[in-house]
Amino acid sequence: METLLLNSDAVHENAAMGELVPAVEEAFAAYERGDAQMPPKSYVDLPQYNGDFRSMPAYLDAGEWDAAGVKWVNVHTDNEAEYDLPTVMGTMVYSSPETAFPLAILDGTELTMKRTGAAAAVATDHLAVADATSLGIVGAGVQSYTQLEAIATVRAIEEVVVSDLDEERVARFVDAFDDRFDVRAGSIAEAASCDVLSTVTPVESPVVSRADVGEHTHINAMGADAEGKHELADELLLDAKLVIDDHAQTTHSGEINVPYAAGTLTDDDIYGEIGEIVVGDRAGRTDDDGVTVFDSTGLAIQDVAAAHVVYEHADERDNGYPFDLLGLGDRE
Repeated sequence: METLLLNSDAVHENAAMGELVPAVEEAFAAYERGDAQMPPKSYVDLPQYNGDFRSMPAYLDAGEWDAAGVKWVNVHTDNEAEYDLPTVMGTMVYSSPETAFPLAILDGTELTMKRTGAAAAVATDHLAVADATSLGIVGAGVQSYTQLEAIATVRAIEEVVVSDLDEERVARFVDAFDDRFDVRAGSIAEAASCDVLSTVTPVESPVVSRADVGEHTHINAMGADAEGKHELADELLLDAKLVIDDHAQTTHSGEINVPYAAGTLTDDDIYGEIGEIVVGDRAGRTDDDGVTVFDSTGLAIQDVAAAHVVYEHADERDNGYPFDLLGLGDRE
């Protein structure tokens, strides 16, 4: 038996959003039902390198299939400028729950981008207005691409407004999608007035104010993934119907971590977790809702669900590079 090595191209080829979005939705449901195990994300801080490592293990039972794995991911903010390397990289080990055999080792960077987009799409499907046709994106980095790709599978997106201080990034984003959407550069306020807004920046001082946002906009707050990061103004969070992915992670390192630590925002201000909405224990968008916010920190169950989709298709299509990681072929 061999382990399948899947590089970023192989992950991309086998991670169709039309399949990833429902798989991630099922992961949220399994977690809410108690059919998943997800120990807290652990951090190894490396201030001397202006970076950190994060370990994210999980197991989930989705009924027709179950899956397990662990992602080892970093955030090193000097990488791009000093070493010509991505700021975020990751490696996913995908294992058989039954035998623990390492079925695949996947590029976790591409996997993270894909499943992050899929998580935003799940939240958008449950919390955005049904007739949403416009999407604003604040931050034109690598995560912005899968936000559009995924959200366009759950809403009929026509107009896209992207805002970023880096004009070259904006130009690359526009070039990538202008054959499929009416996509243009715009201000933060123009992006935030769209039916759906995704924020994918690493800022520690809020860049989106309450006044920027449309009266019925749904916001996917995707950028905050560590203590101190904060994209949305406190007034906006307090005024919105606020949905989180996991209480422990969001209060520690999600969009709400700063106002939560200060006591400005409390548990009473949190409507619920996305899993509760997915399984029907709480309502998604209602006619009475104004602004809605999904605070996404990224959960290991999402990585496992995405890895399951990628591995199953790669195995079927003979993609990737099989190799004898454990040396079991020597026994033959």
